[in-house]
Amino acid sequence: MTTTNGGPEPAADELPQFSVVTQYIKDFSFENPNSPHSLITAKQTPKIDVQINVKANPLSDTDIEVILTIEGTAQIEENLLFGFELAFAGVFRLQNVPQESVSAIVLIECPRLLFPFAREIIATTTRNGGFPPLLLEPVDFVGLYRQKMSEMQAAGALAPQN
Repeated sequence: MTTTNGGPEPAADELPQFSVVTQYIKDFSFENPNSPHSLITAKQTPKIDVQINVKANPLSDTDIEVILTIEGTAQIEENLLFGFELAFAGVFRLQNVPQESVSAIVLIECPRLLFPFAREIIATTTRNGGFPPLLLEPVDFVGLYRQKMSEMQAAGALAPQN
């Protein structure tokens, strides 16, 4: 059989494959340091601050651990209502994926698959902590990837030349 460009069709075991091996909470912390006072209904809307980071660790030739770290706080003025840190990870298997595509898959598609589960953990935990559930907005992982690539290129341009 041939492909539309006239070349031979690759065998099924040569096609690019991407799969989730497992996903898990790697580390998680929730703090409600001023309870029960922080649980009294406030008249002000708290200021929510959330930071997101993605990191990848190769485990083998085909398996990569991707860690989605989400840290956040809720404050009213200087009073901390709650804080959390979640490292939600997954092991992903990439086979026959062109090298130029690996970085984008690992830093865009993997965290995109992990995010809904991390979002649910955070929402459930804030609710169980006595607050309304914190429902994180969807994340633009493509934008984060582009930003990270720009930063790396800028750092590379500033690196000393040998």
